[in-house]
Amino acid sequence: MNSIAAVAVALAAIAVVAWAVIVWTRGRSEAQTAALRQEMQALLATQAQTLATQVGQLSQTMTQQFGQVQHALQKGVADTGLLASQAQTAVATELQNSREMLGKINQQLGEVQRAGRDLSQASQTLQMVLGGAKTRGTLGEVALEHLLEDALPRAAYEFQYSFATGAVVDAIVRSGNRNLSIDSKFPLDAYRRLVETGEEARREFAQAARKHADSIAEKYILPNEGTLDIAFMFVPSESVYYELLMTEDAKGARLDAYSRAKGVIPVSPNTLHAYLSAILMGLKGMQVEENARRLLGSLAGLRKQVEAFAEVYEKLGTHLRHAQQSYEDADSKLGRARNALDQMAQGALPEAPAKALEATTED
Repeated sequence: MNSIAAVAVALAAIAVVAWAVIVWTRGRSEAQTAALRQEMQALLATQAQTLATQVGQLSQTMTQQFGQVQHALQKGVADTGLLASQAQTAVATELQNSREMLGKINQQLGEVQRAGRDLSQASQTLQMVLGGAKTRGTLGEVALEHLLEDALPRAAYEFQYSFATGAVVDAIVRSGNRNLSIDSKFPLDAYRRLVETGEEARREFAQAARKHADSIAEKYILPNEGTLDIAFMFVPSESVYYELLMTEDAKGARLDAYSRAKGVIPVSPNTLHAYLSAILMGLKGMQVEENARRLLGSLAGLRKQVEAFAEVYEKLGTHLRHAQQSYEDADSKLGRARNALDQMAQGALPEAPAKALEATTED
């Protein structure tokens, strides 16, 4: 920009000088005019040469500046292309990851759907299994049978035990000289209606559970026939057992508290296993006690035998002492007899030895 301004000023100066020369030459002679014209031409040539040089330099400078600007633009365009390429690559990568994630999600959704269908089929199968009262009773009896077989020795329990009243309990557990009754026929119909219709059927569920507890207490708690003062009400499902614990009757009392007041203990598969483990420990303790009792009986018999041996041993000692005393007496008499015989062998029979021999003979 500064070079352009300088050129413009030079051209203006030349124009002014030319105009001044023209005005001034009007009053001069032609010779002076020619000389002045030559000087002016030389001056103009010099100025033109200078102007041409400055314009060339300006052009070169502008060319360099335009080259730098073009290089900067090309570099910016190249960098922009690289950034665009990187951004495109990153976007493509993210899209690929998103597609893979969506594929995994779709696969998992498919697995969840299959699991839901399997669960639905299992629920329908379970509903079919629990559809009849006889089947439900058999299911509870089978579960109870497996629990007893896994937890106790065979001699400690019995299935389908009959009382003198004609009632038949599903199983009893022998605890010493008493029996623990276990019933497995919980009313699952009421629970199924509770699940299907919601809270509206909870009152019916509570009434059915109370009635079942009353029936167990009446038919299976018979101390006169050797039962304990309690009985187990086996609930063959943890979910049903939970509802039993959480349900209250019309008076606000929980069903498990009502059952316990009747001497009926509600038990689920898990809690029954814990009870049976405790009973097993009790049976082992009773076995240890029985073994200790037998050992004490054996020790008592051994004591009597030792006392009898001591009596015989004392008699033997007495006889041995008497025998020793008799031996000593006989030995003393034998000594006196030997002395008398020695004197007689010497041919002399003094009076004293004769008396001594007589005394020995009399003894």
